[in-house]
Amino acid sequence: MTQSATRRSVIKAGAIAAALALAGCTAARPDEDTTSGSPSPSQSAEPTASFIFATAARPAGLDPFLAVDTESHRITRQIMETLVGVDPVTSAPVPLLAETWSESEDGRTYDFTLRRGVTFHDGEPLNAAAVCANFERWYKLPEAARGSEVLTFRSVFKGFADTPELSAYRSCTAVDEYTVRLELATRLTGLIPALASPEFAISSPRALADGRADTLSEERNGTRVSGYAQHPVGTGPFAFTSWTEDEVLLTSNPQYWGDRGEIHDLVFRTITSPESRLRALKNGEVDGYDLVTVSDVGELARAGMQILQRDPYSVLYLGINQNFPGLDEPKMRQAIAHAVDKPALLEDLFLNGTKSANQFLPEKLGLRSDNVTNYGHNTERAKELLEEAGYAGEELPFYYPRRVTRAYLPNPEKVYAELSRQLTAAGLNIRPVPVEWSDGYLEQIARKGDRALHLSGLSGSYMDADNFVGTLFGGYSDEFGYDDPQLFTKIDRARTLPAGEDRSEAYRSISDRISTRVPAVPLAYPISTLTVSPRVAQYPTSPVLNEVFNKVRLTS
Repeated sequence: MTQSATRRSVIKAGAIAAALALAGCTAARPDEDTTSGSPSPSQSAEPTASFIFATAARPAGLDPFLAVDTESHRITRQIMETLVGVDPVTSAPVPLLAETWSESEDGRTYDFTLRRGVTFHDGEPLNAAAVCANFERWYKLPEAARGSEVLTFRSVFKGFADTPELSAYRSCTAVDEYTVRLELATRLTGLIPALASPEFAISSPRALADGRADTLSEERNGTRVSGYAQHPVGTGPFAFTSWTEDEVLLTSNPQYWGDRGEIHDLVFRTITSPESRLRALKNGEVDGYDLVTVSDVGELARAGMQILQRDPYSVLYLGINQNFPGLDEPKMRQAIAHAVDKPALLEDLFLNGTKSANQFLPEKLGLRSDNVTNYGHNTERAKELLEEAGYAGEELPFYYPRRVTRAYLPNPEKVYAELSRQLTAAGLNIRPVPVEWSDGYLEQIARKGDRALHLSGLSGSYMDADNFVGTLFGGYSDEFGYDDPQLFTKIDRARTLPAGEDRSEAYRSISDRISTRVPAVPLAYPISTLTVSPRVAQYPTSPVLNEVFNKVRLTS
């Protein structure tokens, strides 16, 4: 470790420690009942408070099934609920709209018993027919509505109604008013954790029909969205009220089955600049914001703000497009991996505690493989491999986002600049291609194009290895142009193995193969941090961002 790295760790660790000392009581209490539908008398009073949370980007849409960005899901989690919830301490699956569930011995049939007395915001009852209407909507989603990005339904179930031979989903049946039966074509060990993902939130069937959910209509942020994506209806503690250019307003649901909390008016306000978010918090214009950057920490601590840290559950990577000329050569991709100096990349750009990554499964999953190919930083070896690959200095377009902060990418422009410097030092001819996040950056890197390299990442939404390797590498995608039938078969098999050591070893073997083929270079497991004002006594931090604001407690 260099002297500067050591000094950085001491300074930032001290700043964060001081800030965390102010936040000791703000995480969700381990003994708090987060699933019960019977709030205590002290929690049953009519909510009266207002709460404003600053977000780093506008939501792409408010239909959680079609949204793939965290800012959309941050909002839809307040409005809609899933069958399965997330334990605030362990992130394990817990009851939510389904009070209980059972699995058949062969793992192909699940019965869910629904919570009774729950209604959607439009007055429609939550029952088995409503749940099955959602599953059938997901399964029969028209191809034109699926977009170019990886939808969670496709990642989990593999196919839709037009490809039944690929799909693990077979049917959803209302056994009785409050019993739902899911039939699968094969065992899916990660199904229950996956159903806690916000994409599987249950919507009012009537609202879906009235909003023409799968017919594109109004344009939002450069993307055509459905009417339903502008006015979602769920069973959650907050109901949708309005969506203007940079502000979404939700209000407390008076018919909510659980704890309504203390907040009546909940506002999500888009402030894209980290400096502007910090200033708004200090001025009392907002009550908190996510994605604290390195440059924020000291000033937040001095201002007496609370800094809350989540367990890291995301991965930042350098994507490689094998459809770009020359990048289908393994030695080119290995050269790129050797050119990257990950410790230098983390220096001053990521919060203290962020770790270098050499595989795509976060440490929280406990599936680390000691056999992965580790491409240490070696500029001379990178140059040798480039020569062996026949690289003659051809220009490599490198896409990166602008004007955004992500959990896995706190400062994209600076991260790009450092990576570009490292790659250029190894002899690669890099051409920068900055893309405004609001211009559909995720869509641009997910489809065919002239890009050679790109910056991206994945924030996990449920606690299973398939959430990462299955989503990124479970099949061919235009993002990487990577076709590896052997890897795809390995991932398909691992998904169906019962929980246990055989399944764990299968995922370690998958990590090993990914490391030898280098479809992308894993860079870091970033620390994810948010900040709130002193008026917040408790905030429900979650590694998978299952943070619903009826659990926020205020000091006054």
